[in-house]
Amino acid sequence: MTDNTQHQQAATPELPTQYVPADVEGKLYERWVERGYFEADEQSEKPPYTIVIPPPNVTGSLHLGHAFEHTLIDALTRRKRMQGYETLWQPGMDHAGIATQNVVERELAKEGKSRHDLGREAFIERVWQWKNESGGQISGQMRRLGDGVAWSRERFTMDEGLSRAVQTVFKKMYEDELIYRAERIINWCPRCLTAISDIEVEYSDDDGELVSMKYGEGEESLVVATTRAETMLGDTAVAVHPDDERYQHLVGKRIKLPLTDRTIPVVADTHVDPEFGTGAVKVTPAHDPNDFEIGRRHDLPSLTVMDERAVITVPGPFEGLDRLEARSAIVAALRAEGRIVAEKRPYVHSVGHCSRCKTTVEPRLSMQWWVKVGPLAQAAGDAVRDGQVKIHPQEMEKRYFDWVDDLRDWCISRQLWWGHRIPIWYGPDGEIVCVGPDEQPPSGEGWHQETDVLDTWFSSGLWPFSTLGWPEQTDSLAKFYPNSVLVTGYDILFFWVARMMMFGLYAMDGTPPFHTIALHGMVRDQFGKKMSKSFGNAVNPLDWMDAYGSDALRFTLARGANPGVDVPIGEDWVQGSRNFANKIWNATRFALMNGATVEGALPAAEELSATDRWILSRLNTVVAEVDAYYEDYQFAKVSDALFHFAWDEVFDWYVELSKTTFMGGGRPAEVSARVLGEVLDTTLRLLHPVMPFVTETLWTTLTGQESLVIADWPAMRGFRDKAAEAEIEQVQQVITEVRRFRSDQGLQPGQKVPARLTLEGTAFAPHEAAIRQLLRLTPEGDAFQATASLPVSGATVALDLSGTIDVEAERKRLTKDLQNAEKEKAAAEAKLGNEAFLAKAPDKVVDKIRGRLSKAEADIERITAQLAGLPTG
Repeated sequence: MTDNTQHQQAATPELPTQYVPADVEGKLYERWVERGYFEADEQSEKPPYTIVIPPPNVTGSLHLGHAFEHTLIDALTRRKRMQGYETLWQPGMDHAGIATQNVVERELAKEGKSRHDLGREAFIERVWQWKNESGGQISGQMRRLGDGVAWSRERFTMDEGLSRAVQTVFKKMYEDELIYRAERIINWCPRCLTAISDIEVEYSDDDGELVSMKYGEGEESLVVATTRAETMLGDTAVAVHPDDERYQHLVGKRIKLPLTDRTIPVVADTHVDPEFGTGAVKVTPAHDPNDFEIGRRHDLPSLTVMDERAVITVPGPFEGLDRLEARSAIVAALRAEGRIVAEKRPYVHSVGHCSRCKTTVEPRLSMQWWVKVGPLAQAAGDAVRDGQVKIHPQEMEKRYFDWVDDLRDWCISRQLWWGHRIPIWYGPDGEIVCVGPDEQPPSGEGWHQETDVLDTWFSSGLWPFSTLGWPEQTDSLAKFYPNSVLVTGYDILFFWVARMMMFGLYAMDGTPPFHTIALHGMVRDQFGKKMSKSFGNAVNPLDWMDAYGSDALRFTLARGANPGVDVPIGEDWVQGSRNFANKIWNATRFALMNGATVEGALPAAEELSATDRWILSRLNTVVAEVDAYYEDYQFAKVSDALFHFAWDEVFDWYVELSKTTFMGGGRPAEVSARVLGEVLDTTLRLLHPVMPFVTETLWTTLTGQESLVIADWPAMRGFRDKAAEAEIEQVQQVITEVRRFRSDQGLQPGQKVPARLTLEGTAFAPHEAAIRQLLRLTPEGDAFQATASLPVSGATVALDLSGTIDVEAERKRLTKDLQNAEKEKAAAEAKLGNEAFLAKAPDKVVDKIRGRLSKAEADIERITAQLAGLPTG
């Protein structure tokens, strides 16, 4: 293997007896950063490989979801860097408009102040101060995890350059009539005091009430039902279906609206389902999106009955009441007038909540800025349909199409101070002027800028190209756009991915922002339950990194990462990964103590033992498997293949089978030492993207070279020896079967037993010493008595167990165990043969008894074999 580093292997490389991650990780990471390994050069002639980080909120800290996603991205970029690509992993953070403003407002509240006490400019200065002092702690946590990001290129969505990109694209879309201002129903959060988009509304099934109430009098009356009785103050019609004969006589007439001095019309509209409820619905255009559309079709007025805090504003007895207080008061007033026909409590129905503060969202008529998404969404869908962009796994395409093919216009204005202020100026005579980044805004009496800011997703939608310097035509943009792949959770497919697709195709002349969208699932606890502080199962990944090391956490997460599937994780699994890291460490120490080396070429084939040829053949196969899995984003299969190869084949078999060779010395030991060095060199390279810290420490010690980060990725050598693989597989079978027999007979692992090995043919002859060493089998001697004989895979192993166990006591114990197993079998068969029992017993009980029967049958077979193997005479 060749690298772009000087070979400086020490004569006697040494490692501490134990691997202590805390002693290694921090210093290693800083060395990588100082040496610029993660930086990307736009002038390089290497092919580009680009991934952007899904920008975490500036208010955030590392959680397991971040750790999971970052591990996958880091594995991809580390491998591509080793493969010779000019690799850019673009870091940065999102300004998180609502979340950040809430944090700073809470700090002000502790001082007895509000943002209005400071004024807009002073408040924004305060937010920047908070960002510089307290924001972005996640950057330090990313370093703990080992993220190989280009720190010199770190971006923030409120940076000057990114703000310029936002203003540029807004101006272009405004001029292309893709951005407009209109009064429509929006999702309003009475707590955050801003509009929020459809995708920022979380729905849950809540307990509420369904109240049926009578409008009108006598024959000119009808009954409507609602879960939001307080909105009836804003009703401007009742709607029925045009073909509903029950209400034909009322269509076009006006009826009295209870608790008010108004009358409202009865209108016919096909939106109404005559089969649902009474077939009549109240119409409140200012407080319901469906009612708003009915109102537009029938030219109905829209009456807003609540203010921005969801307090009733209609003059009268309910004015000043919160919406929930008003609901109870209005139902009581209707009940007093005898207009309540039915009440259902609790009534479970779907209710929308603000994703940030969990307050119930209020549909509200409001003048806002909108993006006309139709043509943009069409392009985003077509880019996947025509193959420009691949979604992985492919079955996620349907979810993507379901979303982009049914997108409604996007409300992009937010009633906040922190964020990108909308670049619109209003004049004294109703003028509206959109100002680009290099243009002077209009001035003079009466001119003022729009007070709203843009939805955070507007700026993060530009992330793949704004971070590279767009709208300037930079070298970075030319080199690294479009991105190679986007790695992100399926849960933000609609929040972020669709936005980036629409903006990228629009702003970058039809070039999508990435070639592939690789979707992963969500991290859950070991029982598959969503992690949440309220559930008491949330985990701080830093705690597990402190306890077991970053590599252990990373390997556990990667090993659970099947495309598009949720990832369960438990602490004992991280402990297991820590044990794997320790196994790698100890095996490498053994190898180094036995002269393992990467010096010189591999020995010629005629010098290689079957064991050497076997492990090199398996190594070549594993390199091919790992490459194929990486190209298919099968991180779990990558990790599993490497785990079993390293632990089972290299450490548990090759190292053990080679011990006799090392003990014998001479040229065979030198050959095996070189082979072991080659195998460890390649295995550590393969493991590095997922477990960077322990592999870096071991590899640099083994090879004396500078760093695995800039080492070459292993390539297939075309070496395959099926005959050697078959030969060693037979040896493994012999050793495994004899070990199982020894265990069944109750022999201690280190207990030596005289044995005669009859090895058919020549295949086993070179392995006899290793077989005896691993099985603790001594030569047969003059007094050898073959008391047990095991024919296994072309060999016969005869054992002399006389004097090693109390045969009669063992026979009695096994006979008693056999009798118990036979009783268990008979009892299970009797129950399973009882038709009356089977008819009444739950499936779980029946399955449990079937399991007991299977176990009893297996026990009988095992014990019978053990009895047959006992010495006789």
